[in-house]
Amino acid sequence: MDDIRLHEGELNVMELLWSNKVLAAKDIAKIIKEYIGWEKNTTYTVIKRLIDKGAIEREEPGFMCRAVVSKQTIQNIETKALLDKLFAGSFSAMINEYLKTHNVKASEVIEIEKAIKNYRP
Repeated sequence: MDDIRLHEGELNVMELLWSNKVLAAKDIAKIIKEYIGWEKNTTYTVIKRLIDKGAIEREEPGFMCRAVVSKQTIQNIETKALLDKLFAGSFSAMINEYLKTHNVKASEVIEIEKAIKNYRP
């Protein structure tokens, strides 16, 4: 399961499940239609892909969907993939680039410094 990669559309469905724990596929389709504009068949295709990937499970009756993989797990996988792809796996290279190119608030720098100070490998 450590290699589950999700695209943006799949993440939309997962966010609903992470927030609601269990939803019927028809309700997911209604919500996605309202906020993103997908047709029901598109949403059901994405749900099927997520089931095939092992990210969600389907329960009967009612085609109830539940996330099997946590949001934190996906965040960790995607963060590592981003670091590997764009910064050759270097966290410090990413931080340096970000600090050079973005206006980071002093309070955020203090939070980062505190996190680094408290980090114990």
